[in-house]
Amino acid sequence: MKKKVAFVCVHNSCRSQMAEGLAKKLGSDVLEAYSAGTENYPEVKPLAVQVMEEEGVDMGGYYPKLLSDIPKEVDILITMGCNVACPYVPCRYREDWGIEDPSGGPIEDYRKTRNIVKEKVMDLIQRVKSKQI
Repeated sequence: MKKKVAFVCVHNSCRSQMAEGLAKKLGSDVLEAYSAGTENYPEVKPLAVQVMEEEGVDMGGYYPKLLSDIPKEVDILITMGCNVACPYVPCRYREDWGIEDPSGGPIEDYRKTRNIVKEKVMDLIQRVKSKQI
């Protein structure tokens, strides 16, 4: 049975979207991935979409979602790096990845963030497969 994982940050416009896309691509056999933010935002950052395309992840149809748009309870909650207060979502397991938001920076910052997110998503998939989570 797949584990429901939610990747959450403030705007759901970059880091959490990257994590959702990578989890769907790399871990669809063990994860049911969602992402959301705590505040409204108009779009997924174009540079985030661009660097994900470089990884073979099409985020063309992705849009920022709020916590109310994802399941009310998940197995795993991953916060991407809380600016003020981490959101509360009922879950069985929770961790904060503390990833810096590349928004406003050059594309190289987005690539660096994508690579960090990819490494963490692959580690999460391995931990789920080995029943550590």
